[in-house]
Amino acid sequence: MSTSATRNARPDLLPEGLEDRLPREAAATTRVMRAIHGVMHGHGYDRVLPPMIEFDETLGARMAGIRSRRMFRFVDPQSLRMLILRGDHTPQIGRIAASRLAAAPRPLRLCYAGQVLLIRGDGLDPAREKLQCGAELIGADNVAAASEIVATAIEALQAAGATGVSVDFTLPDLVDVLAAEALPLPAEAIEGVRRELDTKDAGGLVDAGGAAYVPLLYATGDFDNAIERLAAFDTTGVLAGRIAALRDIAARLAGRARLTLDPSERHGFEYQSWFGFTLYAEGVRGLLGRGGTYRIAGPGGGEAATGFSLFPDALIDRLANVERAEDRLFLPQGHDGDAAARLRAIGWRTVAALSDVDTAAGLGCSHVLTAQGPVPV
Repeated sequence: MSTSATRNARPDLLPEGLEDRLPREAAATTRVMRAIHGVMHGHGYDRVLPPMIEFDETLGARMAGIRSRRMFRFVDPQSLRMLILRGDHTPQIGRIAASRLAAAPRPLRLCYAGQVLLIRGDGLDPAREKLQCGAELIGADNVAAASEIVATAIEALQAAGATGVSVDFTLPDLVDVLAAEALPLPAEAIEGVRRELDTKDAGGLVDAGGAAYVPLLYATGDFDNAIERLAAFDTTGVLAGRIAALRDIAARLAGRARLTLDPSERHGFEYQSWFGFTLYAEGVRGLLGRGGTYRIAGPGGGEAATGFSLFPDALIDRLANVERAEDRLFLPQGHDGDAAARLRAIGWRTVAALSDVDTAAGLGCSHVLTAQGPVPV
């Protein structure tokens, strides 16, 4: 067999990290997106729809801390300028807020939902195309804004079907704040201390010159206990404002989700400022989202913002596997069209026979329309 014949005989394949979502998964995706958007819309967030592709220099200037090297780039045949394929919605929302909606009243509440694409997956997750849904509260960076954003993210996940939601708080700029005054570090040692704190390696932390930072490794876990350990560590009071803010946020979220604290966690928080959080749920592998405070690049130091991004694909997979199939009503040839229309109006899904050989069982229907109405197969 020739090479071309062999190639044509192979089953259709997709690139690594990409997949089709078949009817059951696609239906679950639609329900999850609708539920998440419904919560954000209900809290006053207006949806925007940025394009999938932008000029590299335009979007790149707003991606401080975002790993832009993981994003696809190519030359635009029309303008001959470099384009970038969206790998994160957040810088696009920042661009819209700072340009098209610069004169809109603040705080500005925007939300989004759509696919993002990366050159390679993340760690143990090989997926390169992901659904990202989120909200950005622009022009506000305080306890009230942080509390609203976290509460909205929790509510959105719960509305989508997540149970046992937990929130892990962090302080992304913790090392910078401590190194500047309370626990001074040479500039060249800061990155190494951050890295060893991320890996939770006490020995490596000492070797990196961060022996004084070792107690931070133990200020983790259940929020109430961890925040007390963090407060005991803060003998100089340099973290007092952040600790008070975390306590306030936690108090406002009481009972909505399980709260934990890992103050030195930096992975995924490369551009957040004083506050960050990660979202998890029972029975769902990996994180479901993250968020926090940051600044949108612009004149005069930019603009403060607080937001979250949800990545619900793992939740969608779980829901698609456990949800029962929807009822489908078989419409025989010659059926009552008005009756079928009335049933669709109240939520029935109908499947019409197109020939004499079509049957309810053959088309996967659960009911048949008769003169008496829907009858189970």
